[in-house]
Amino acid sequence: MCSGRTLVLFFLSCFLDPTGVLAQNLTFEFSSFTSLRNVTLVGDSFLRNGVVGLTRSSDVPTSSAGAVIYNDRISLFDPHSNASSSFSTSFAFSITDNLNNPPSLVDGSLSFFLFPSNHTLWSIGGKMGLLNSSQLTRSNVVAVEFVPSDNRVELGLNGVASINTTGDTISQGIDLKSGELITAWIDYESEKRKLQVFLSYNNSTSNFKPENPVLNVDDLDLSGYIKEIVYVGFAASAEGSTELHQLVNWRFQSNGSLPATPPKFHAHNVSGSWVSATVDIHNKSYNHSSNKHDKRLGLGIAIAGPAFFCVVLVSLGYFSVRKWRNGRTLKRVKTDLMSCPREFSYKELKVATKGFHSSRIIGQGSFGTVYKALFLPSGAIAAVKRSRQSHDGKTEFLAELSIIAGLRHKNLVQLQGWCVDKGELLLVYDFMPNGSLDKMLYPESEGSQNLLNWSRRLNIAIGLASVLTYLHKECEKRVIHRDIKTGNILLDANYNPRLGDFGLAKLMDHDRSPVSTLTAGTMGYLAPEYLQYGMATEKTDVFSYGVVVLEVACGRRPIEREGQNMVNLVDWVWGFHSQGKIVEAADKRLNGEFTEKEMKKLLLLGLSCANPDSAERPSMTRVLQILSNDEPASTLVVPKVKPCLTFSCGLPLSLDEIVSDSDVESSTEKSLCEIRIG
Repeated sequence: MCSGRTLVLFFLSCFLDPTGVLAQNLTFEFSSFTSLRNVTLVGDSFLRNGVVGLTRSSDVPTSSAGAVIYNDRISLFDPHSNASSSFSTSFAFSITDNLNNPPSLVDGSLSFFLFPSNHTLWSIGGKMGLLNSSQLTRSNVVAVEFVPSDNRVELGLNGVASINTTGDTISQGIDLKSGELITAWIDYESEKRKLQVFLSYNNSTSNFKPENPVLNVDDLDLSGYIKEIVYVGFAASAEGSTELHQLVNWRFQSNGSLPATPPKFHAHNVSGSWVSATVDIHNKSYNHSSNKHDKRLGLGIAIAGPAFFCVVLVSLGYFSVRKWRNGRTLKRVKTDLMSCPREFSYKELKVATKGFHSSRIIGQGSFGTVYKALFLPSGAIAAVKRSRQSHDGKTEFLAELSIIAGLRHKNLVQLQGWCVDKGELLLVYDFMPNGSLDKMLYPESEGSQNLLNWSRRLNIAIGLASVLTYLHKECEKRVIHRDIKTGNILLDANYNPRLGDFGLAKLMDHDRSPVSTLTAGTMGYLAPEYLQYGMATEKTDVFSYGVVVLEVACGRRPIEREGQNMVNLVDWVWGFHSQGKIVEAADKRLNGEFTEKEMKKLLLLGLSCANPDSAERPSMTRVLQILSNDEPASTLVVPKVKPCLTFSCGLPLSLDEIVSDSDVESSTEKSLCEIRIG
């Protein structure tokens, strides 16, 4: 514990010395990438099985580039001390060449970058996988580039490789293009003006930070490059090659910047959380001027004391206002919910779920956990959704509540009631005894006897089309669900489908374009244009419906592993269609117990809905008409070869625009993006 004199000196250094301001520390970690909540994918990048792919996997040489960007902007510069912050990051990546080309034919790279937020990301690809040649010297970009062609690591500043920074990976036995998982550590120490890069294979026997770096850059001052707010992320490119660049995990930490030393004191052990200062007791002038020191000490206390109490009062006022606002919000929510069937007490729901015990968990919703509730003595059973204790969770909870409370359809999960108490938000739904569709299609135990027969599968496709037609066209306000998947389709006692989980839904007036730039949903069900630009419309729901229909007919997941390859369901079914034998894609577990005409119609309908070109997808109204035999299936025209899309941007996108969560009008979508069928 520091002495009273040291504590006073700390307050003096904070209140009297305006330069002694520490930059705020930041730490975030992705042990795996399970959602797109905190990152944005750009270009060809994609998310699959917790891994971010930055370039496309291809069996023929092609050009592909992509990036992943952390959504929050980061400050790594302290204007008071005129110094950049120290930072460290570690991540696991792999670079695989599908054709095992010689190094001369491998021309790509993967980069970790710091990019100013007010600059424009003109093109993914080119130098460092990030900039084209016209932007090499016009942006303050700091990047560490991993180049597999000649197995080197280098530091890039403003798009130009720094002199004498090529890392020696060969001497340490690291092969960047081996396809093995490699862990990289990048450390920048602001005090020492040093940047180091370490590499190690990521395996069960060795995943520790090596003693010797593969890249060591001395006398490096980054304050001239990162004076602005920056984005951090990764970019990769495969220029005319077959490289697949993957990012498995990522950790980043900024350590604050070094403050200027307070005058007349020797500062030691400076960090982002505390400062200890000592006085040189061998200085003879110290004893002869003790009275002066006491006077200055008293003056310091007189100034720092009131300032400290002002800070305390402001903090108390802030938290009081915040608590008052939260109370008003909950009160307003209760008022809005009076039209719902019933208000449950928190105690009642807690008892019914055994204190929200883990044994009662039956699923995970988009915003929190779902529990099975048993109400005694009536014996009634319900499902209780419990919001996460976070701002995002409450936002999604209120979104789901505002939507579902005003909707009425036989194929929607019925809301029984609600509870707002103890700082928690809970919804009570009808309990679905047959669980979700995905658990029924893919039972945990092989040879399960509870297999969906063909009539039930066809009924599920019709019921889901009916409820989506209602959401898109028939309710007072159009609803874009944005997360249609088998896990969100529940089955009642008669195996009728009930669509639920509206935490990601988007509510729109009929005279507005239902466009949202908040990328959300589940990989495998997301439309290409939604992945590329984050624009959600009715047609993105149609695409997801098409994938679900193919799942129901084929009994396969949207993305499945076959050996070393990942197989996309839409591509797989389209392959059968190209050969003129689409019915062979039917679920083999059905043992042929289906009507071939109905099976063919359902498969063709699924492909039509999952067409990469959104303009060629049918509306849900037309889908329902075809399934109900009000329109002949022959009107569906599905090309034998799956269309390929080429995306191009009419205007450059800045990083702020790429990670923006705000809504834009349809005119903006048209001005930015053009889709062509190749």
